[in-house]
Amino acid sequence: MSQNVYDVLAERGFIAQCTHPEELRDLLGREKVKFYIGFDATADSLTAGHFLTIMAMMHMQRAGHIPVALMGGGTTMVGDPSGKSDMRQMMTKETIDHNVERFREQIGHFLDNSEGKMIFANNADWLLNLNYVEFLREVGVHFSVNRMLTAECYKQRMEKGLTFFEFNYMIMQSYDFLKLNQLYDVCLQMGGDDQWSNIIGGVELIRRKEQKPAYGLTLTLLTTSEGIKMGKTVKGALWLDPEKTSPYEFYQYWRNIEDVKVEECLGLLTFLPMEEVRRLGALEGAEINKAKEVLAFEITKIVHGEEEAIKVQNAAREVFAGSGISDNMPTYEYTKEAFAAADVIQALVDTGLAGTRSDGRRLIEGGGVLVNDEKVTDVKRTLSDSDLTDGALVLKKGKKKSVKIIVK
Repeated sequence: MSQNVYDVLAERGFIAQCTHPEELRDLLGREKVKFYIGFDATADSLTAGHFLTIMAMMHMQRAGHIPVALMGGGTTMVGDPSGKSDMRQMMTKETIDHNVERFREQIGHFLDNSEGKMIFANNADWLLNLNYVEFLREVGVHFSVNRMLTAECYKQRMEKGLTFFEFNYMIMQSYDFLKLNQLYDVCLQMGGDDQWSNIIGGVELIRRKEQKPAYGLTLTLLTTSEGIKMGKTVKGALWLDPEKTSPYEFYQYWRNIEDVKVEECLGLLTFLPMEEVRRLGALEGAEINKAKEVLAFEITKIVHGEEEAIKVQNAAREVFAGSGISDNMPTYEYTKEAFAAADVIQALVDTGLAGTRSDGRRLIEGGGVLVNDEKVTDVKRTLSDSDLTDGALVLKKGKKKSVKIIVK
């Protein structure tokens, strides 16, 4: 018998909380289980945060279980207050539908979506035409407002003001679980640990209303050592779409993560055996960079394919070795006029190497900025044609982050 997938997820660091751990582990060892993860279509690409949940789905599918990817065509119209300090922007139905299609394409790239191997569902199918009074009678009656107000996801919003609109989110997500249980016999909901309150809502609704077993399992959230969600860059989210985050930038993000996070990320975001994960995670000093290279390569390989991963790894090594300009580096294009008017600080901001001009100034003052491998010592340093070779130059922040600037 192959290893129980519950143990695989636990060993690799995925499991944050679980409603009935022993019962669920026993079930996963005995039967093919249908489980679901919900994806609210708030953008036209998945992010690095979604990637962790997709890895969990891949482990489950490889162990013979059946993933249900639930597109939030309905819930995206409300917005989940979990982990948010402000109400989410409302989106049009057309935008949401477009995003749902993009998500389906991307998820299908990672999972085997052939007949009987997985299910795509969309909660717009049952949420958008609900009869409100029937819904209150059928579902609302099972929820205690007092209990809901103690949920972590609402507590954070109570200070700023929680709208009734958002207060419905937990009930809607719980109803999703109930519907998927009725339609497809889904008995397990998985999601990020910030979903714990919403997931418990669905588990209890099914157990009360259907008198059937239901389970919830939350996954570790990827955060930096300061507790900030991992996957944020100067330009915003780290996207899985190569048009929004280039494979080179994607690779470099993981190549440059904190030393203390290497072992955790290797366990969660690659399929390397755990003995290898522990061996790489134990490396110290300059050696840890080898582990980071492996991490960046393995994640980029899963997301963008092996050929692309080899290409960007070679490009990163060329740039790091200081052998000049690589075709696979991230690039930024200036017109001749804009280039003539730019100073180094402005170029740092334009290319995303610095968030603001103040950040750029601090980087230069700290000796961390190079133009073509020459350290910039003057904060007023401008760029000129003499910096260009074949119409291009390399702007570097520290040893690891470089952008090729092209003037056209």
